[in-house]
Amino acid sequence: MNYNEDKIKYYLKNVLSIPSPSGYTEKIMNYIKKELQILNVQYFETNKGAIVATIKGKNDEHQRTLSAHVDTLGAMVKQINSSGTLAIDPIGGFMMNSIEGENCTIETIDGKIFTGTIQSTKPSVHISGNDARELKRTPENMEVILDERISSKKEVEELGLGVGDFICFNARTLFTEKGFIKSRHLDDKASVAILLYAIKHIVESNIELPYTTNIFISNYEEVGHGASASMPEKTKEFVSVDMGCPGLDQNSSEYSVCICAKDSSGPYDLGLRKKLTDICKKENIDYKIDIYPHYGSDASAALRAGYDIKTALIGAGIFASHGYERTHMDSILSTLDLVVKYCLES
Repeated sequence: MNYNEDKIKYYLKNVLSIPSPSGYTEKIMNYIKKELQILNVQYFETNKGAIVATIKGKNDEHQRTLSAHVDTLGAMVKQINSSGTLAIDPIGGFMMNSIEGENCTIETIDGKIFTGTIQSTKPSVHISGNDARELKRTPENMEVILDERISSKKEVEELGLGVGDFICFNARTLFTEKGFIKSRHLDDKASVAILLYAIKHIVESNIELPYTTNIFISNYEEVGHGASASMPEKTKEFVSVDMGCPGLDQNSSEYSVCICAKDSSGPYDLGLRKKLTDICKKENIDYKIDIYPHYGSDASAALRAGYDIKTALIGAGIFASHGYERTHMDSILSTLDLVVKYCLES
């Protein structure tokens, strides 16, 4: 099938530009709702803030649900230090060294936005020498330096900043001429863009699906409970569209759709995995099967919550996951193609 790469990039640029660490997703959910309204797609919002869109199919009793999550890694202000810097508490699992030197925004509970930079407490080798190099990168040794002329806790409080304010890491999104996409938060905004485009493709092509299909946009995946509630009750198959993890000793690729056989929550359903791999073989979609020992997904959360469903996990190959990430348009397009062909499979 021919897909409009510019439209896929349009969705991807938009979702990557809206900060959305877990717990701070209202703005990006408003964007998702706006795009669904443009496409005239029925949806509902869960009490927890997730969005479930539905495309009716011939069979309404055996429903399929695909998910992607808009929430990302981030942090909160843990305390205001006496020097006027901000101590941080992480949201999600990432290495602290991966955010050292990163620009960020901080939003207060009243909606004021400030900018700053995340640094270690000993950021200069000219001052601290080897102590700066050897300092362990842990949350207690990291802080936000505000872009404000302040030098005390009182001055920061007078600005309106406080404990519990969200810290959002700059995405630094870059599309290269050779098809690479470099950005924070490709996990899992690449999949959000893929599912938005898949909805657009199906709706505007007037494709009648064999089964009613739901798109579950979750907002708490990075902290483990994204799809643990509000699953459409007739769901029989649940496919989490998240990411593959290319890297040392892995089979995944930045140029293919990655299909997970097993992660930290255990094996995914063999029959559903076989269905997905058979589609790839039949449709000549480049794919890789892999195992991720340190990984969980919305499908994992749904199974832990007790849903009686068959689950699978697929996604574009995202290099350096939970850091400054990279993928390639080939992987995005292969994942999109598998999503669309799966929705069409009778």
